[in-house]
Amino acid sequence: MNTRDLQAFVAVIDSGSMVRAAAKLHLTQPGLTRRVQNLETALGVPLLDRQSKPLKPTGTGKEVYALARAVLRSVDDLMAVAAPDSEPAGELKIGVPPFLSDLALEAPIDRLRAAFPNLTLRVTAGWSPALLERALRAEVDASVVMMPASFTLPDGVAGTLLAVQRTLIVAPRTFDLPGVERGKQAVTRLTFEQLSRYPWVLNQDGCGMRSALARALQTAGLPFEVAVEAFGSELQLSLVARGVGLGVVTPGALERSAHRDSLRIVEVPQFAGGLNVWLVHGTLPGRLMRPIAMLRDALVDVLAREER
Repeated sequence: MNTRDLQAFVAVIDSGSMVRAAAKLHLTQPGLTRRVQNLETALGVPLLDRQSKPLKPTGTGKEVYALARAVLRSVDDLMAVAAPDSEPAGELKIGVPPFLSDLALEAPIDRLRAAFPNLTLRVTAGWSPALLERALRAEVDASVVMMPASFTLPDGVAGTLLAVQRTLIVAPRTFDLPGVERGKQAVTRLTFEQLSRYPWVLNQDGCGMRSALARALQTAGLPFEVAVEAFGSELQLSLVARGVGLGVVTPGALERSAHRDSLRIVEVPQFAGGLNVWLVHGTLPGRLMRPIAMLRDALVDVLAREER
């Protein structure tokens, strides 16, 4: 068994195709097939379900895939230790919440790719609690998470506070609510008790903004009703604008929304809706130190622009 066979098998699973995997590794298809067969012979078990399209691993193949990726990553780390000034290579796996994936992440990604062309970026979206767990289990190299002000970093991860993200509660202008005009935006003020009379249009459970709101209302002994769970701020704002319920949004997303003129901001003096945005990670191999530092700086720039 050698690392080239492991690399071939991982490439097949990642691409779902022998043809695409061979092209990625600059091999002929027969050459790639031989490497996968060498690995299957060495382990004594089939690793691919060759009847499925796209190609999928067998039950054992799934376990071998996870372990093979870990081995290849360890090899990359070993090479980085032997040549600490060499160009970072291998994979950088990043988890981001939907809020951040909605923003212009092109600039941070472009900056990383330009600086580290041999580094493969894998960006996945998820809710903050799950992303934190993935960072703790080293399933991703770093995660961006949105947490309430009371959040403290658990043992096993390091973190950098990137920004404090303000959140706004919005209602449709069709609701009979008292209010005033501030510039181009209608604003009304409600008590917590008044707020609890309305249903909500929110992300699925696990969203940091939804969790903070639910916790505040439930602590006050007030009802919390979700009328619609919908993914993506623009879809949510379209539902709020049509009178389905109240919503929660960042100032930047509200400013960009096509439904902005149909919405009013709801101020609730008892509720401070801001969330802290953290970049969290476990112990980083040397090859990822510089890329993670560049990612951190790029995200600070993106979040600062969003706040402005």
